Amino acid sequence: MDGLTAFGLVSVAAMLAFYALEERSHWWIAAFAGASWASAFYAWLVGAWPFTVVELVWGAVALRRFARRRKIATSGGG
Repeated sequence: MDGLTAFGLVSVAAMLAFYALEERSHWWIAAFAGASWASAFYAWLVGAWPFTVVELVWGAVALRRFARRRKIATSGGG
C-alpha cells in the first residue's frame, strides 16, 4: 500500500469513527468535519472530483452542526 492510499484509508476510517462518537461531544463533530476535508483532499489528489465536492460539502454541514451543538453546550442546554 502506498502512502496516498494509506492516507485515504485513514481519513475515511477517521470519518467513520468520529461519526460514531458524535453523540458524546460536539468536538467529535468538529473532528468529523476535519476528517471529511481530509477525505476531500485525498479525492482531489486522486482526481475523483465528484467525491471531492461531496466531501467538502459534508465537512461544511458538519461544521455547521458543530457550531449549533457548541452553542447549545455552552449555553447550558446540554
